[in-house]
Amino acid sequence: MLEGEPPEFPVAYEDLEERAREELDEKAFAYVAGGAGAESTVEANDRAFDAWQIVPRILRDVSDRDLSVELFGSELSAPVLLAPIGVQGILHDEAELAVARAANAVGVPMISSSVSSYTMEEIADELETTGWFQLYWSADRDVAASFLERAEDAGFEAIVVTLDTPKMGWRERDIELAYLPFLEGQGIRNYFEDDAFCDRLETDDPWADPEASLESFIDCFGDASLTWDDLSFLREHTDLPIVLKGVLHPDDASRAVEHGVDGLIVSNHGGRQVDGAIPALEALPEIAEAVGDDVPVLFDSGIRRGSDAIRAIALGADAVLLGRPYAYGLGIGGEDGVEAVLRNFLADLDLTVGLSGRASVDELDRSTIRRAER
Repeated sequence: MLEGEPPEFPVAYEDLEERAREELDEKAFAYVAGGAGAESTVEANDRAFDAWQIVPRILRDVSDRDLSVELFGSELSAPVLLAPIGVQGILHDEAELAVARAANAVGVPMISSSVSSYTMEEIADELETTGWFQLYWSADRDVAASFLERAEDAGFEAIVVTLDTPKMGWRERDIELAYLPFLEGQGIRNYFEDDAFCDRLETDDPWADPEASLESFIDCFGDASLTWDDLSFLREHTDLPIVLKGVLHPDDASRAVEHGVDGLIVSNHGGRQVDGAIPALEALPEIAEAVGDDVPVLFDSGIRRGSDAIRAIALGADAVLLGRPYAYGLGIGGEDGVEAVLRNFLADLDLTVGLSGRASVDELDRSTIRRAER
């Protein structure tokens, strides 16, 4: 790596973001980088990590390190998954296909979004590493059931149900730019090529009347009427593990376990839904304590470096989701950009685990960190 030639892609997250700002279309960058309202939750997610400090230990054999973890019967080489990010076509023409190839090269699992720029089947065909499918629970139950069936048939190994987005958040950057990618035909392939969705339309070809088709998509995208009783619908339509994303309260976590879900993702959607929401990292310890070893707890929202992953795992996460960093890598370098981001992140994680005096992910616990003095 350090052979006299500077890396092709930025290493620091801040430099990645700045390069993306320079190279991406203004609307595309704002859509990825932006958050809800004044974006205080985005900033709070970042600050939350500063409240915890790693306590390195010495004279421990860390010559060999094991970052592997097991989730739902699959062994992962590291406790890292690619978070579901929609409409990746606004960042690069090859979108999720480029991300899938980069994930294959590095061996990191990918979570594919409902609002992807390629269909879930096309992404699954490209994906050789572990793949999960993220479901935006449609208000049209036939569409939701169809997505679940298609994801299972395509070979995805788990269903991630995002529950913090029954409606889109108040995102001021997008409003000021009058931009919603769906209205430009981005992120709708899974819908427009779905039999159940097409049954909602007056024509068999959604592209024959795109305005009417997009209106139907907007109408059925999310379901604000969902309650705990509706979780049984998911189990009726898939045998895959069900992971709920968007959990921020320990009571919700406990109730989810009571309803038989298989995993949880502590997340505030990267600060994109509720301005002023609790930082996801602040919610993590109570949720991990509430569910204990009953189900895996994953963490999303604010992971930028290996040290962030270590702190989240020490606070109770079994694995973390990486989001904006790889999106910026995609935007500035396609497959190569994503692969560079992932290799840098994993190298940072491996090195920092060892330098903290731990030889495996299993050794990362509350003794690894302490609260920073204020």
